[in-house]
Amino acid sequence: MHVDEVRVEPHRLRLSGRHAVLEVSSPLPGVLRVRHAPVSSEVGFLHPELPDKRSWAVVTQEKPQLLEIRSNAERMHVKTGGVSLEVSVESGTWSFRDASGRELARSVSVSGEVQAEYPMSRHRSRLKLRAPPDERYLGFGEKVGPLDKRGMHFTFWNTDVMPHHPDTDPLYQSIPFFVGLREGVAWGFYLDESWRSEVDVALTDASRVAWESWGPELDCYLFAGPGIADVVRGYAALTGCPPLPPLWSLGAQQSRWGYENANDIRGVIQGYRQRGLPLDVVYLDIDYMDGYKVWTWDGARYPDPAGLVQEAAAEGVRLVPIVDPALKQEAGWAPYEEARARDYLVRYDRGGVLVGEVWPRPAVFPDMTRPEVQHWWGGLHRDFVELGIAGFWNDMNEPSCFAVQPDLGILTVTSQRAEGVGKVEGPTLPYDARHGDKRHIEVHNVYALGMAKGAYEALRELRPEARPFLLTRAGSAGIQRYAAVWTGDNSSHWTQLETSIPMLVGMGLAAVAFTGTDIPGFVGRANGELLVRWMQTGTFYPLMRNHAGKGTPPQEPWRYGEPYLTLARATLERRYRLLPTLYTLLHEASETGLAPLRPLLMEAPGDAEAAGAFDQFLFGQDVMVAPVVRPGQTKRLAWLPAGAWLEWPGMERVGQVR
Repeated sequence: MHVDEVRVEPHRLRLSGRHAVLEVSSPLPGVLRVRHAPVSSEVGFLHPELPDKRSWAVVTQEKPQLLEIRSNAERMHVKTGGVSLEVSVESGTWSFRDASGRELARSVSVSGEVQAEYPMSRHRSRLKLRAPPDERYLGFGEKVGPLDKRGMHFTFWNTDVMPHHPDTDPLYQSIPFFVGLREGVAWGFYLDESWRSEVDVALTDASRVAWESWGPELDCYLFAGPGIADVVRGYAALTGCPPLPPLWSLGAQQSRWGYENANDIRGVIQGYRQRGLPLDVVYLDIDYMDGYKVWTWDGARYPDPAGLVQEAAAEGVRLVPIVDPALKQEAGWAPYEEARARDYLVRYDRGGVLVGEVWPRPAVFPDMTRPEVQHWWGGLHRDFVELGIAGFWNDMNEPSCFAVQPDLGILTVTSQRAEGVGKVEGPTLPYDARHGDKRHIEVHNVYALGMAKGAYEALRELRPEARPFLLTRAGSAGIQRYAAVWTGDNSSHWTQLETSIPMLVGMGLAAVAFTGTDIPGFVGRANGELLVRWMQTGTFYPLMRNHAGKGTPPQEPWRYGEPYLTLARATLERRYRLLPTLYTLLHEASETGLAPLRPLLMEAPGDAEAAGAFDQFLFGQDVMVAPVVRPGQTKRLAWLPAGAWLEWPGMERVGQVR
């Protein structure tokens, strides 16, 4: 972009060329917003003015920072709050620097294109960043691989995957945020776009980190360190800190798709109690519903829901039912009729209500991207809250859709009939589905965020005396404000136990603090050794839940006999001794965004060994955890950051100082 026009305002700098626009502002000290519109003249009506842009993630209420701007024939210099940006007048590329003048990041190219197509135009916006050979890239949310994601490629498109494996991408969450680390100094990058996007992390070209959004813009936020924790705090200040969860949600949790009736629920509670195993939560999967209609109870299987809730409460156990967004298209059923009458449903491009198939068939989809629909959806929690239901489990909210009913396409300008439902990527809705005035390809990744927001705000209103508990599978940047996250339908394999560590640590870098995985795997066949080792690692997961899929062997802790039952009991007791520390760390997260699970690099940012030790993690600032994650092993090597460390094997008794 050759700059033809410069507009300077107290809080914003706008540079524009014939086709492109670049805007610079600062929402927070140490944070710059760089809004790229490489094809502004082709997609907007007021070029070089840019339209107002709604952010689903950014929630900071601070006033924009004042900018100090100066220029010469070659560059524009923007300075504010200890950071600066130098923009080339010839190319529109920029260099991001900290207060000492050190270059943290540099863009090397920005480009875009628009291709007219039916039923919607095709956009591509691209940004390439310089990738110094010694720079590490941490985070990217819920992604596979080691802690340092250099040399990998990721797609941000929430996807229902069952089962997922150590190399599966994409998964259920889309958080395009990373922390760069070079010579012990950290910086951060967040792409605030809800559109489908991809990133090549110095894979195709080892000297470049290349982003591509399928929308018309690249709205970027740059964060200065110097520490990893400083970057995370800045990101959390921008997108929100997680709320402090209720204490009971940190206890042992048991779930299974396959507890088919109220007696199964009573049985699992008694199974725990009779064996002296602590338990705080039992989940109800889709079998509790009448014909898979959310907000209903199967009267034969669950004849007295209120009584069951009270029985569980008498044993100190809370019940958490699953909630799916898809509504059964059934005439006369109140939630469907209300959504249809109020025009709250996702539509085909042609205009009719989109009909698909999930667990209910046929199924329709509330448009969770619209505030009025979120408020309505939240109100549907009322009856369950009045029953005494303690929390809710949002699932299938990518949104997942097994199949979409055909909708005969209309004639295009070439007199050819267009495909009725357009392109579908994964088990979800087609790109061209309509959410109010937006297309699914733009809002797919934030569907679950809207669903969680509606539920969370309703729970605060319906039960103001209690902190809400929500668990979600899908999400995007900002999901930490509303829900805990688990990593979806994993497998009962040792590799999944090992890779859960960098995955949860990576999510924690995006302020998603309340996280966990299905222990000891959702599908497959675990043995007693895997159960115990996973529980020992899961002792430090903020969310500790045993969960399994229908058609798999039961995996409650006593199912494997001795010595595994005794070892599992000791692990759960250790978890409860740890609760004051975990509760304190989650309180810290609610104020700073720093998650309980942290990379060793957070305390040893300049140490190459810390980056490679991705099967270890810090629990807070002072406890280093190195679990056994391989079969048949009773000991392992562990890397210790510099300093004095007190041995505390199994948290049973202290050993030597090393």
